[in-house]
Amino acid sequence: MKGNELWLVEQSRNGDVDAFEELIKDYKKVAYNIALRVLRNVEDAEDASQEALIKVYKSIQNFNMQSSFKSWMYRIVVNTCIDFKRKKNINAVSIDENIDLGGNKEFQIEIADDTNNPDILIEKNFNSKLISDAVGRLEDDFKTIIILRDIQGFSYSEISEMLNCNLGTVKSRLNRARKSLKEILENELNIQS
Repeated sequence: MKGNELWLVEQSRNGDVDAFEELIKDYKKVAYNIALRVLRNVEDAEDASQEALIKVYKSIQNFNMQSSFKSWMYRIVVNTCIDFKRKKNINAVSIDENIDLGGNKEFQIEIADDTNNPDILIEKNFNSKLISDAVGRLEDDFKTIIILRDIQGFSYSEISEMLNCNLGTVKSRLNRARKSLKEILENELNIQS
């Protein structure tokens, strides 16, 4: 852990809200993005990420200072999102599905394409939708690990800290998640051909 980060953690432990804000400022956006990918709703992601940050502040005394603060914080974010889904009974959805902005407004993520070739656009959108739907059909544990590793790009050790499991578990769960994703995609492609 960086010296400045260590100092900010200590100050936060002493109740310094400004130090806590400084400590989390670089991590807030990723925390929100994780929540948005897991929950697929802007308002829910805002609520869950805010709830997670409150939990981080309230439980900063429990941070052992041995691990990375970032990984510890993101573990709280992931767990808060999982709890949030359970409370609201949110079903898994595609990561490319429209995002509810509230007030009958929706936002759809579109994949940028530098070419104007309609065939390429159709194929890219089809492939992206196919993969997104397949990820959405994974079990929550598998979906979470795919999002953290393959979409957010966290390292195995960071994921290990976030999910509070050993490195071997992360690797085997990711392997099983990828195999499951491959099976879903192969079945889907066989059905369509």
